[in-house]
Amino acid sequence: MLRGLNGKLKNRVRAGSLRACWLAAAWLPVALAACDAHGPEGETRAGASATTVTVASLAASTPRVSVVPVVPAVHAAAPGRAQTRAEVYEQVGKMTALGKQLFFDASLSGSGKLACASCHSPDHGFTPGNALAVQLGGGDMRQQGMRAVPTLKYLQSVPAFTEHFHDSEDEGDESIDAGPTGGLTWDGRVDRGSEQARIPILSTFEMGSTPGKVAAAVKAAPYANEFRAAFGEHIFDDTDATFNAVLQSLETFEQKPETFYPYTSRYDAALAGKVKLSAAELHGLELFNDEKKGNCASCHLSQRARDGSPPQFSDFGLIAIGVPRNRALKVNRDPRFYDLGACGPERTDLKGRDEYCGIFRTPTLRNVALKKRFFHNGIYQSLEEVVRFYAQRDTNPEKFYPVVKGKVQKFDDLPKRYWANLNTEPPFDRKPGDAPALDEAEIKDVVAFLNTLTDGYQPAAH
Repeated sequence: MLRGLNGKLKNRVRAGSLRACWLAAAWLPVALAACDAHGPEGETRAGASATTVTVASLAASTPRVSVVPVVPAVHAAAPGRAQTRAEVYEQVGKMTALGKQLFFDASLSGSGKLACASCHSPDHGFTPGNALAVQLGGGDMRQQGMRAVPTLKYLQSVPAFTEHFHDSEDEGDESIDAGPTGGLTWDGRVDRGSEQARIPILSTFEMGSTPGKVAAAVKAAPYANEFRAAFGEHIFDDTDATFNAVLQSLETFEQKPETFYPYTSRYDAALAGKVKLSAAELHGLELFNDEKKGNCASCHLSQRARDGSPPQFSDFGLIAIGVPRNRALKVNRDPRFYDLGACGPERTDLKGRDEYCGIFRTPTLRNVALKKRFFHNGIYQSLEEVVRFYAQRDTNPEKFYPVVKGKVQKFDDLPKRYWANLNTEPPFDRKPGDAPALDEAEIKDVVAFLNTLTDGYQPAAH
């Protein structure tokens, strides 16, 4: 059973370090989650050994992370000649600059009105700036997607999807199967940024474009000459080559450390000993880590890795937590439709495998306070609602699920045949009549801590 694979043992192995992911990040380009209205946020996974710690006990020198540029799949080097290291860095710089322009260019979309930045606002942690549960797109800008838009930040450590994740030899027991882990979408179906970028650009209810339209838009853009300089004078002679160069540029832009993984939150400053968290924030952190209370750190790892790298606030695993059905979504007007995450409908390679139904990838909680919608279907609009769902899902289910003729319709967005996949580790280990894992004051403190994870904190200004 996958719930067991995603449980305490798994996270005990992972809690030590994510070094394997960091090493992979040096060679695997980061994703463009772009307007993945196919699809993440705010999930908690199976319980783990999340040791209660203080910020002081975690504080140590934090190495700056520098991702080694990947030799681009599309490049301007002469045929048959490998690029030198200097040429690689030069071209990475060119592609990064181009990727930024492409990211903000609405002319790439079928409507001419939707850019990547339309759904991924830099001012909102690269999530939507509005409070829509899912975003609107398509040729008429009225088509509704089925999943909330994820953040584009802190994706550099997400490993490629695997059904059986094992930690590296120096970081944990390789014999332990950690279960399904990784991938760059809610359902983990793609691993490369270029592959992921393709999804929203071509989706009929997102950017609604085609490779031909994208190539034509870039050829007519003010940066067309820069595109030729980066990819060769004849790059526009082939539509597929042009489109692939666009995807590669977007992917490369999303590897820019100071923009997409700066580690400049108040919590990072506290880990470095530059600031002290308030009493409420420290209490929230304690509750966040406590296995018998929030148990959030079982999936959203809050401690440094063994190599000293900053916590990612995700173990990148896939899990089912029974989020309520969002009846505001058009797809959910059909009572026969269910978004089952890893087993479909958007992902097809795991179709028919019941053990993968209802599981979605655990997102990072960094910059989560900037989000306006939470969970894969955008059901909740505040962090208080999210934490309350975790604390009271099983003690007070009537607060979250429909009640028909006096009976709570629990887990109304997951067919009963898949309920065996649901997480039942703390705080999901209680029943009606039990006291919730967190009271209202404790929920408030957990949210106070989550607010410390927003980038842009400047200790000198306080």
